[in-house]
Amino acid sequence: MDIISYISKHFHIDPKLVEFVFECEKEVAPVFKSFQETAQANQFRVIEAFQKNDVSARHFYASTGYGYGDEGREKLCRVFADAFGAEEAIVSPMLMSGTHAISTALFGLLRPGDTLYSLTGKPYDTLLSTLYGASGSLEEYGIRFRCAPLKNDGRIDIDAAIAGIKSDPTVKVIYLQRSTGYEIRPAFTVEALGKAIAAIRGEFPDRIIMVDNCYGEFVCTEEPTSVGADVIAGSLIKNPGGGIAPTGGYIAGKSGLIEKIAGRFSAPGIGTEIGSYAFGYQQYYQGFFMAPHTVCQALQGVALAARIFERLGYQSQPSCNAIRGDITQSIIFGNEEAMTGFIRGIQRASAIDGHVVPYAWDMPGYDDKVIMAAGTFVQGASVELTADGPIREPYAAYLQGALTYEHAKLGILYALDSMGAALQNNRKI
Repeated sequence: MDIISYISKHFHIDPKLVEFVFECEKEVAPVFKSFQETAQANQFRVIEAFQKNDVSARHFYASTGYGYGDEGREKLCRVFADAFGAEEAIVSPMLMSGTHAISTALFGLLRPGDTLYSLTGKPYDTLLSTLYGASGSLEEYGIRFRCAPLKNDGRIDIDAAIAGIKSDPTVKVIYLQRSTGYEIRPAFTVEALGKAIAAIRGEFPDRIIMVDNCYGEFVCTEEPTSVGADVIAGSLIKNPGGGIAPTGGYIAGKSGLIEKIAGRFSAPGIGTEIGSYAFGYQQYYQGFFMAPHTVCQALQGVALAARIFERLGYQSQPSCNAIRGDITQSIIFGNEEAMTGFIRGIQRASAIDGHVVPYAWDMPGYDDKVIMAAGTFVQGASVELTADGPIREPYAAYLQGALTYEHAKLGILYALDSMGAALQNNRKI
């Protein structure tokens, strides 16, 4: 039995739909080569960091108590730092999310009277509570937040940013968000970030430049710390955990700044000297080793989705052959029914909880109800095949991840099938 017949029979999907997806796959196949070349360069970089630090099986072992002399924790931090072109890093299961890692870094770097200035507009929903309006926010500590809006085409407005920073001598940390959040714009490549950082550094050499690196690790052949960023932060249940790390986050950058952040992460004067983990570190090392390949699989999946929905007449960002800055694909459906059907289809494809039907709900940290497809092996891991979006106009879904390209392909097939009436009259299939 050929693969199209197999999929149609075993997953109960219209063979015309399956044929259409395979046709789109042939069209986008040349794009995959660039992803594979990037993965190769990044895989070599990660292996070099492992070898440079003489990682051994003993570094996987668990520790308890204070964790003084925990070689596994210390070595893991060195591997991340070297692979990311940073001087030092904090890598820990005690950092519960990307937002937690970023929040920890900001509280470590800023002091009352300082201003945080974003070059990439307003940050995504969950981080806003760190900035203002919530109990314990930076605002309560007398730390202000300002931002320069992006240009209409989604690029950083360097001139406006420079003018804004010049007008405020209290600006201490300059912030860039690499990914899109729930915005319809391209994510920033490391090259684009590097140009912005160079322009800002030329005007303000003494300011701290920090990048939210979530969803962007290993998408390019360098990380922002290699092109001038002082600090980067992200989540281990996104790209750098490779779908294997069960939780955690990281912060990497210049040693003096990481020392300041470490004082907030644990306690002043203690920093990274303590911290045990009773479950051991093998999943973190193995996840980081797998991350370049896993990110490549995810990129192939979202490029396929982009081509399919372009063919179907939907607005999709970025285009299938665009140079990408992260693993996310936004698709605008224009109505709640089609968006919900798409996300429920992604859930149907999950190996774990594939029988569950997602509904929109009031998620912590979001202003609107959010519907989210998330399952498989690490609950909430965005580097696995997931899709989500806020229930608000223009009713856009954000597709990301896939540990294997084949899973992404099946997820897209299920998503198209679940859209039902939204595709019945589409003559392009």
